[in-house]
Amino acid sequence: MIANARMYSVNAAAAAVWRELLDWVLRRAGVCWDIIEHAAPAPMAALWSRDDLGAALMCGLPYSLRAPRPQLIVAPIPSPSRYAGKPRYMTDLAVRADSPFASIEDTFGSRVGYTVGDSQSGYYAVRHFLAPFQRQRGGPLYREVLGGLLNARGVIDALIAGKVDVGPLDSYSHDLLAQWEPAFAAQVRVIATTEPTPIPAFVATAPLAAEQLERLRNAFADAGAAPELERVRAGLLLSGFALPVARDYDVLRERHDALNAAPEVW
Repeated sequence: MIANARMYSVNAAAAAVWRELLDWVLRRAGVCWDIIEHAAPAPMAALWSRDDLGAALMCGLPYSLRAPRPQLIVAPIPSPSRYAGKPRYMTDLAVRADSPFASIEDTFGSRVGYTVGDSQSGYYAVRHFLAPFQRQRGGPLYREVLGGLLNARGVIDALIAGKVDVGPLDSYSHDLLAQWEPAFAAQVRVIATTEPTPIPAFVATAPLAAEQLERLRNAFADAGAAPELERVRAGLLLSGFALPVARDYDVLRERHDALNAAPEVW
């Protein structure tokens, strides 16, 4: 089996710290798995389609759509105050720091970007957020839509380059980028934030014995308090890990289905 934290490996330095955390957890749990990189721009969907994932971060939407669903292990609890000590995240809608736009309504009629079409934070969360505005206005909100921006870094790059005027940032990725690359992150400004939804969790697509699953969960729980990992937790903006509840992710599939059945909101 393999382990992976690519989803929140916002740069090489952060990836190394995630690898340090996973190495500690796997040794604590007594499993000898490979920790693979699957670095960008390799598509996340290719990773999530594998059947040998022992502990990999997976977006909640693909998790909710996959049948059978992967086994939930734990979900990270980001440490910044806006997460309120819960395993949740949001989507920050950002513009260039020097943009004249002050609200999401100001951006209507301009150019919007998104990451990939199977992303909760980078696509469906934005569409759900914009849907009431589209119903009110009775037509498209933007004159141009640019997809394929891949991740939060790609969205920021597109904003800086002037390719789009507003775009979505996974809030935890955004916070990690601000932690690791403050000058880069400071080039954009948040004008709106969506409501919280369950954060991507570590899952297994390979079959785990009940005893093995328990050891993994206990190891992640220990990692949330181990003194020797204080630097790691600080670097990853982690306060610990929680046991995710499968039904909490159902809302993502419900929104996915409803949005795909409705007129396009862009």
